[in-house]
Amino acid sequence: MEKQIINTNQAPAPIGPYNQAVKAGNILYVSGQIPLDPATGEVVKSGITDEAHMAMKNLQAVLKEAGLTFDAVVKTTIFLTDMNDFPKVNEVYGSYFSGNYPARETVQVAGLPKGVNVEISVIAHS
Repeated sequence: MEKQIINTNQAPAPIGPYNQAVKAGNILYVSGQIPLDPATGEVVKSGITDEAHMAMKNLQAVLKEAGLTFDAVVKTTIFLTDMNDFPKVNEVYGSYFSGNYPARETVQVAGLPKGVNVEISVIAHS
């Protein structure tokens, strides 16, 4: 199975040895996106709602580069540094889907890259 690397300048450049996404067959694996503004290179720190929107917009940009939308997402993982942020992140997250929600897990972690409070990854099917 051939794999295709997906990267876009509309989402933050990887900060390590990985790509924004890799397509293998009909499956697109999108690396976790954090609230890093691709236009400025700065972390969004104006509250968990804005942080969650930025992470989702970054995911949206990578999906778009692959010719997909959130409708193609079959699985997501949400990482939070504080589970008390779950209701707000869940509300933002849900606003990006049209009702046919993917499978998902949400976990609290001790820390995330660049000290952010949320990171979200997705798997999509084309």
